[in-house]
Amino acid sequence: MSQPAIDYSRYQSLHISRRGQDGCVLDVQMKAKNGKLPTAGHDGHWELAEIWRDIDKDDSVRAVVLRGEGMGFSGGGDLALVQDMASDFAVRSRVWKEARDLVYNVINCDKPIVSAMHGPAVGAGLVAGLLADISIAARSARIVDGHTRLGVAAGDHAAICWPLLCGMAKAKYYLMLCEAVTGEEAERIGLVSLAVDDDQLLPRAYEVADKLAAGSTSAIRWTKYSLNNWYRQAGPSFDTSLALEFMGFGGPDVHEGVASLRERRAPKY
Repeated sequence: MSQPAIDYSRYQSLHISRRGQDGCVLDVQMKAKNGKLPTAGHDGHWELAEIWRDIDKDDSVRAVVLRGEGMGFSGGGDLALVQDMASDFAVRSRVWKEARDLVYNVINCDKPIVSAMHGPAVGAGLVAGLLADISIAARSARIVDGHTRLGVAAGDHAAICWPLLCGMAKAKYYLMLCEAVTGEEAERIGLVSLAVDDDQLLPRAYEVADKLAAGSTSAIRWTKYSLNNWYRQAGPSFDTSLALEFMGFGGPDVHEGVASLRERRAPKY
């Protein structure tokens, strides 16, 4: 029996709309604060993890486009949330679970997901952006896994997908040094599916999503499920990386990392 369409009105940090005559392509936009960058605060982090459960249950959806608002795709965790994680064990434990759920919920969501990344792509948004089934980046996009800059291990999605997508050598280089990857370079090394001219980002993402929505639902979803078993096999590596990341949030380096970001200076570890 088909499930009724989901009521997405409870999501406040995400703008959710439908595309096409039948509304079968769901457009999920991470909202930017003050028109700058989408950042994940206490509520936003939970919402970005939870939304994929609802989409998985929504029989009216055949494909999803995930994009950012304002100056970039995503700006990472709100520094107030990071500070709370560093100082409060209960918050740290809750966000650890949300971070775990975000990765596995994207992987297990049976609807094909297309990400459209422009400008900076960092943090929780980047998790969904790179784990999307088809990841599309503007050539000028700047993909950064900012964990080591913050003073914690590269957890989130890094261990589960970067070595598989772009190889261990490149993964270690970009993750350990916290170097930015342009959209063009990300396509060259295999980190994203496609890089396109900036003004073609959304048109191409919608074109791909429409094509997925028009295809065989069972064939596409079962292909996704099968291929994502590569990610599931890497689950123990991901779980370890996430545990080590959150151990770091209880250590001394993260305080210097947060302070240096607030003061816009290089950290002194």
